[in-house]
Amino acid sequence: MKGNILTPAGWILGEIHAGADGRIARIEGVPVAPGGNDAPYLLPGFVDLLNHGGGGMDFMDGEAAVPVVLRAHVRFGTTSLLATTMTAPHAALLPAVQALGRACAARPAGAARLLGVHLEGPYISPGKLGAQPDAPAIATPQDLAQYLDAAPLKVVTLAPELPGHLDIIRQLAARGVRVQLGHTLGTYEDAVAALEAGASGFTHLFNAMTPLRHRAPGMVAAALAHAEFAELIPDLLHVHPGAIRAALRAIPRLYAVTDATAAAGMPDGTYHLGSQTVYKAHGSVRLADGTLAGSVLTMDQALRNFVAIGLDLADASRRVSLYPAQYLGLADRGMLAEGCWADVVELDRALSVRRVHVEGECCVANA
Repeated sequence: MKGNILTPAGWILGEIHAGADGRIARIEGVPVAPGGNDAPYLLPGFVDLLNHGGGGMDFMDGEAAVPVVLRAHVRFGTTSLLATTMTAPHAALLPAVQALGRACAARPAGAARLLGVHLEGPYISPGKLGAQPDAPAIATPQDLAQYLDAAPLKVVTLAPELPGHLDIIRQLAARGVRVQLGHTLGTYEDAVAALEAGASGFTHLFNAMTPLRHRAPGMVAAALAHAEFAELIPDLLHVHPGAIRAALRAIPRLYAVTDATAAAGMPDGTYHLGSQTVYKAHGSVRLADGTLAGSVLTMDQALRNFVAIGLDLADASRRVSLYPAQYLGLADRGMLAEGCWADVVELDRALSVRRVHVEGECCVANA
């Protein structure tokens, strides 16, 4: 793999050598200003922590959906991701999480790595469902214990204002699970209390949460005032570029997620998001009433959108790779360095994907 390589120390022009174990054995090269040549860019593989599906399949569809979704997104440079669930009754959600847990055991050939599960529902406010099905619930230690036993549960989204949820945050944080605040009618004070209890992030910042008002600052202000990490959907539909710029100034490690649905990478038409029917048209996916229902965003487009609103390529890269990996505590993904997994995205000068390597395997080779 040769080109302009983005390393933790900066850009070099050189070559990445992967070992037989799928990790980077060494990187050779010399410092370079990447704009001064026509070699491709080599960036760390993209890490997506909020992804419901793609290629016509939804992660709630069961184990057979996993390789379809992982192969759909690797085409766009995503080398690892979290399978994200939808709100559903416990009797339906538990089998879905169990299926995802089994699928985490091995990476299918030619596919991204499934890192674990993001439980986006059902512990959300009935007043901020967004496109989530109308089946919210209060979290209990008993139900969560079953999910924790069923799969590598990495992230849980919840509404902190619901009864007992501060205690749940403490319990999950003690287990190393990242708790994010989202789909919530909570106040600024609810958010601060949740952060003090161990919450560490915000789910699709600005969307499905109380907005910033100068006398009722809400969840958004809590994120802008206190967060080290937060995720955001940079498809330029969910969040205005001006709001993205404000968040970039306030939150040091703001990172991109796709919130992708089964419609990602597919033609316009009718799809499903959990138990909901959704419709892809005009670059978005919506419920019948017009509510945005996830997205058709891919991580390469997220990168290009960050660049389009003014970020340099290295900064944009950190927000689709390094920061989400750091949020999960992964020291061997999200950057190109000796000993890290050889997850590499090769982009042409227009920032289009040419090749993708996952753990050393070439999974995509475009002309």
